[in-house]
Amino acid sequence: MSDHPLKTLIEAADRSISAGDFEGLMRFYTDDATLVVKPGMYARGKDQIKRAFEAISAHFDGQLKVRQGKMEVIEGGETALVVMETWLDSADEDGAAISTVRRATYVFRREPAGNWLCAVDNSYGTTLLDS
Repeated sequence: MSDHPLKTLIEAADRSISAGDFEGLMRFYTDDATLVVKPGMYARGKDQIKRAFEAISAHFDGQLKVRQGKMEVIEGGETALVVMETWLDSADEDGAAISTVRRATYVFRREPAGNWLCAVDNSYGTTLLDS
């Protein structure tokens, strides 16, 4: 599935996150999107999602880099479920590199113009069930 248009879209969103371009990042979301900030905490709508990404970036001292691994896209009508490896690269307090991999799930909606927008952003995937 590496050539699916959603791969390119998600990679562009990751570049926005890594660069701290949260205003630009909002163009990837539906107006009523939901972001899983952490298990049990959700940001709803673009304003909350933008503030959540700003807080996440501040938590990582602006050092968070996001990249994707393997990906599967399952389309049904104008909706797509994306299951993929999401790599989060950062540094600890001493500057040592830390890489965390998650098995994320995303739900995208195809707009009437044909473009895809993220409606649900869950980088925690099924680990939400572990808590």
